[in-house]
Amino acid sequence: MDRFPSTLLLPMLISSLLALSAPVRATAEPPGGGVTAPAAAAESPPAPPVAARRPHALTAHGQTRDDPYYWLRDDSRTDPEVLGYLEAENRYTEARLAPVAGLRARLRDELAARLQPNDDSVPYLDGGYWYGTRFLAGQEHPLFVRRADADGAAEEVVLDGNRLAAGHDFFQLAAVEVSHDQRLVAWAEDTVSRRQYTIRVREIATGRELPDRIENTSGEIAWAADGKTFFYVERDPQTLLPFRVRRHTLGTDAAADPAIYEEHDPAFHTGVATSRSRRWVFIESDSTLTTEVRFAPAAEPAAPFRLFLPREAGHEYEIEDLGDRFFVRSNWQAPNFRLLEAPLATHADRATWREIVPHRDDVFLHGFLAFRDYLALAERGEGLRRIRIRPLGEGEERLLATDQPAYVLLFGANPTPETQILRYTETSLVSPATTYDLDMATGERQLRKREPVLGGFDPERYASERLWITARDGERVPVSLVYRKGFERNGTAPLLQYGYGAYGFAMDPYFNANVISLLDRGFVYAIAHVRGGQELGRRWYDGGRLQRKKQTFFDFIDVTEALVAGRYCDPQRVFALGGSAGGLLIGAVANLRPDLYRGMVAAVPFVDVVTTMLDESIPLTTGEFEEWGNPKERAAYDYMLSYSPYDQVRKVTYPNLLVTTGLWDSQVQYWEPAKWVAKLRATAPAGDRMLLLHTNMQAGHGGKSGRFARLDEIALQYAFFLDLAGIRE
Repeated sequence: MDRFPSTLLLPMLISSLLALSAPVRATAEPPGGGVTAPAAAAESPPAPPVAARRPHALTAHGQTRDDPYYWLRDDSRTDPEVLGYLEAENRYTEARLAPVAGLRARLRDELAARLQPNDDSVPYLDGGYWYGTRFLAGQEHPLFVRRADADGAAEEVVLDGNRLAAGHDFFQLAAVEVSHDQRLVAWAEDTVSRRQYTIRVREIATGRELPDRIENTSGEIAWAADGKTFFYVERDPQTLLPFRVRRHTLGTDAAADPAIYEEHDPAFHTGVATSRSRRWVFIESDSTLTTEVRFAPAAEPAAPFRLFLPREAGHEYEIEDLGDRFFVRSNWQAPNFRLLEAPLATHADRATWREIVPHRDDVFLHGFLAFRDYLALAERGEGLRRIRIRPLGEGEERLLATDQPAYVLLFGANPTPETQILRYTETSLVSPATTYDLDMATGERQLRKREPVLGGFDPERYASERLWITARDGERVPVSLVYRKGFERNGTAPLLQYGYGAYGFAMDPYFNANVISLLDRGFVYAIAHVRGGQELGRRWYDGGRLQRKKQTFFDFIDVTEALVAGRYCDPQRVFALGGSAGGLLIGAVANLRPDLYRGMVAAVPFVDVVTTMLDESIPLTTGEFEEWGNPKERAAYDYMLSYSPYDQVRKVTYPNLLVTTGLWDSQVQYWEPAKWVAKLRATAPAGDRMLLLHTNMQAGHGGKSGRFARLDEIALQYAFFLDLAGIRE
């Protein structure tokens, strides 16, 4: 339930959002193992490891595919042969990139030097306390702090992420939730990177940790009003599907926690949250395209949950209460969503709902916040994310926007509806995140913080553009560009193009301080807002999923060709980057147009589409049939097979490829990119192009944890691109 983030984590979440070979032929299995080691003698370039080929038949719809690298799958992640192969690939990657080791180190230091050593978030008032987060110099994780809303009040440390992370190679917080009475804090932590979170609790005033400890949760925590009860979601230990809501009372055995709700449809994920008013606890079940919400009074932990509206295929909705009514964001008879008001007493009867914000064909209603006297609407127009303020009584509505060609407006921490102050963040490709408090009654706004960017950064040195590229089918695809001023469209600049295009996630033009390292070395950076995202509303999403998925890839290619034709870049120095579902994009584009790109980075890429989607034991599979299709159906199987990067590897000269993964990845299992690289090596012709696999042996889908540690992988990617662009400084 990403729509209900922990308020304490929100400033940190926004900050993180704003900060992104010689192939050889296959050989027979060598004696005693599955990997042929590089020759001991010094070579230039060094010989890559070669994965053994072992026949493995996969049959569906009367068709048999041979998957000779299936053996690389090890669910336990303990097989010495598999681990040995991954380590051999890591050694090979380091050997091939040894000439740019110094550049990597300089880049890493450069990226770190832009971060403010001691950095505080803007505090927000909640329950009589000012809450915030703080990074201290040299530390990887934040402190969560608070101060009572009284003169001279001392600061308290609610939680110290660095102490919690001590002794762990990986550490991540999913939630930090304070009880309604402000006495206790519950948090959810992952020390493996499988997103199986452990919930722990402590007293804030004393720092005493309670014995309560709950394993294998989704990481969501919803407190009841009594200060001793909370709700959480249990994960299936194999598929990792969050499916069962339990209620825990402090001091009791978690093994006896009663099950409050269980989801039986494996296409649905389940989450819990407390409403902003703290009046209700919500249970939400949602698939890609369908939602169902239940609610119960937070003041009555044992009360049964009521169904707000039964699930209906294709109906997505979210609710927020205000007094004796609910506001409902819904796509019922409204593809781009609209906002309605539902009386509490008759919430399940849509005949009693009243439309507040109508559907618009050209504007997508992304989200909303309900305040006592105002509605704050997050919307998209022309692909840009903006905010509209609408009075609940008399008065004119107000649209917040900027004069920048590509920008993003985001809600900040707004924990209570009992205010007329809206906190929001403004950013663009050239402007660091700036936080404002807006008085919705007067229109006056107060600057609260502009994210510091050290290292001599000056926004006046950079410029951005918003382009519209005509795709092969006549659609206009938006593109956001940024470069250093002085750039000339003369066809000589290197280009890095980024894309995603799935799940309706929009890749907004956030400021990214890391990209400065490329811009200052002459790069143009472009975000291709391809179909499959939701930048231009629901039709944009629908235009790049299921049987239209290939359009995502075509859009990306068409954008690249247009930028080359427009002389924005050197056609010999075009690079591409994408991760996860964006890694699928990179893999598919590499098969379709390998000649167009000098180098590509596929991070944690979803590349073995058909095999994964046929295996319902793999995490995420069942919940994604509405995104990719169900390959148990022949038409979906054939279509997915026609673009699956692993299945479509062919004998062509591929771009230089850097493929990254995490051994503990719960979203895209490590063996997908490992198998893909092995097959590329065995199939594609030999040459001097790089094909590199880097596996983080201690991390998962999001890479390393920690403020500075995560910069290592960015430095690796940038050094790869810069080296290929002929830039070593």
